[in-house]
Formats: sequence, C-alpha cells, structure tokens
Amino acid sequence: MSRQDETIGSAARAEPFDAVGFAARHSAVIFLVALVVVFALLEPRFLSAFNLMNVLRQVSISGLIAIGMTFVILTAGIDLSVGALVALSGLVGAYVAKGGLEDRFAVGASVDAGNPVILAFLAAAAVGMAGGALQGWAVTRLRVPPFVVTLGGLTAFRGAALLFSGGGPISGFSPAYTWWGQGRIATVPIPVVIFAVTALIAHIVLRHTRFGLHVYAVGANPRAAEENGVPVRRVTWLVYVIVGFACGLATFLLSARLNSAEAVAGLGLELDVIAAVVIGGTSLFGGVGGVFGTVVGALLIGVLRNGLVLMNVSSFIQQIVIGLILVAAVAFDQYAAARRRS
Repeated sequence: MSRQDETIGSAARAEPFDAVGFAARHSAVIFLVALVVVFALLEPRFLSAFNLMNVLRQVSISGLIAIGMTFVILTAGIDLSVGALVALSGLVGAYVAKGGLEDRFAVGASVDAGNPVILAFLAAAAVGMAGGALQGWAVTRLRVPPFVVTLGGLTAFRGAALLFSGGGPISGFSPAYTWWGQGRIATVPIPVVIFAVTALIAHIVLRHTRFGLHVYAVGANPRAAEENGVPVRRVTWLVYVIVGFACGLATFLLSARLNSAEAVAGLGLELDVIAAVVIGGTSLFGGVGGVFGTVVGALLIGVLRNGLVLMNVSSFIQQIVIGLILVAAVAFDQYAAARRRS
C-alpha cells in the first residue's frame, strides 16, 4: 500500500461519527421504533396481532393519499384539498355503485342492484383525477400558488360533495363492493395489500424512471430543469393528477370498508397526509425525499394514534401531539438542510 493510500485510510478511520447526520437520515425510523417499544411496555394489548393489523388497515387509507402527496411535495407544491376530494369522489363512486340515489340507504338483498364494482372504482378515480387536473392546470397555467389553489379546492370540493349528496350519506353496498375494504388475502386486509403494492410501484416510478427524475429536478430547481429540457409544466400538472387518483383509490377502499360514503368524510385528513410525508423526510422545499420515508411516516402517525387511543388519551390531545411533531419535523428538516449546505 502506498503512503497516499495509508493517509486516505487513516483520514477515513479518524472521521468522527456524525450522530446528527445519521439521525437526520433515519429520524422517522428511529422514532417509529421508539414509539413501538414505549407503547409495548405501557400497553400489553399494543403488540397483539389483531391490533397491529388494525393499525395497518387504518394507515393504508391515509398512506395511499400520502404516496400521491409525496409526488406533489417533491415538486415543492402542496395539496390541501385531499380530504374534500376524498368526500366528493367517494360519493360519486357510491352513487355509481348504487345506480342512483333512490335506494341510497337500502340494505339486504336490494343492495345487489346497481352497477359493477369496477365502474364505481373508475368513477371515484375519474373524479379524483379530474379534481387534481383542474388544480394542476390552475397552478401551471394561471400561475396561482399551490397553497391558494388547493385551499380554494378544499372549500369547493367539500361544497360540491354536500350539494351532490344533499348532506346525507350513501350506504348499503353489495358484498362484492365491501370485499375491497373488508376482505383479506390470507390474513392480510385488502387495503393493506393495495397500499403495499402502490408504495412499491410509486418507489420504482420515482427512482427508476425518467418521469421520477423529472419530479426531483422540478423540485430542486425548476428553472434549471426547464433549461435542461424537462417539461416543468407537464410534470407539475401530472403530480396533481396522481394525488387525485390516490384520493379516488383511497376513498373507494374507505367506503367499502365502512359500507358508507358521506360528505363529511376526510375531514382533517390533509393534516395526517402532509405530516406523514414531511415526517418521512420529504422536504417541503422540494427535491428531497421518497416513498418509503412516507410509508414510515404514515406508520408512525398510525402507531401514535393507536397507542394513545389504547391508553385512553383524548383525541384533542392526539391532534396537539401530531401538530407538534409536524412542526418539529419541519424544523429538523431545516436544520439538516443547513448542515448539508455547510
């Protein structure tokens, strides 16, 4: 070995362990493991197979939307309308499943009437994608900031859901419909399977396709991306279509699980979705993050909520805790970004 190689090797060995950098890269996983250990010690029921599967089933709905939101936030955008879009697309899908509003409360044998389940899913997905496309168009063509566009969408979609349903729910679906929310493959609930498959596909798209590279490029520096031939407007528009599709898929599974769709569905859902993405390490400033981090963030919030419920902690306090964690995650993201620049 040459003297130069020995010098390089000695420098590498002498380099101190960067605890802050390690925590910045793996903070969500570390916190998730710590939560699991704490709740397991404080509440014996937490680690039961039934409870863990319940956590996964609950996480799968918000997690699906969080996967779509990851694409949006990676471009330095935001979508505050996801909860309202869930309500609207879910009601339209339920309307198609029931074949109208005449028997919206019907149960028993009469629920077999209506349209095939695939049409209900396609209707919900189409409404979600249309809502996302409309907002993406306003962001890219009208140049209205995403915060303002989606804040308006939050109000407009919720109002449209109330108008469409007359303020009431649509419930009582066929067994073929409810299977998608209540059925299992082996012992794993269908929504969990769909969540896992969607996460894997989204990860592959982001990390191993040209479109995924373009998403990161737009978030990192849109002007430089455009100068290098990236279709910034089209990529930005498409990420809002993607999160809209995620809303349609999630609300289809949610209505199938609850056997009901209603205009108040998804209230406050945007908080959990954005928190999952940010806590999972995706920067609100764009260009940094990924789907697997979002999955960990969604699991973290699900474990936190479940553990606090088992310990009989008030739902009001749960909201406070999640809000504080979200602020802490953004603050830590800022600090980690400053360290990377220095």
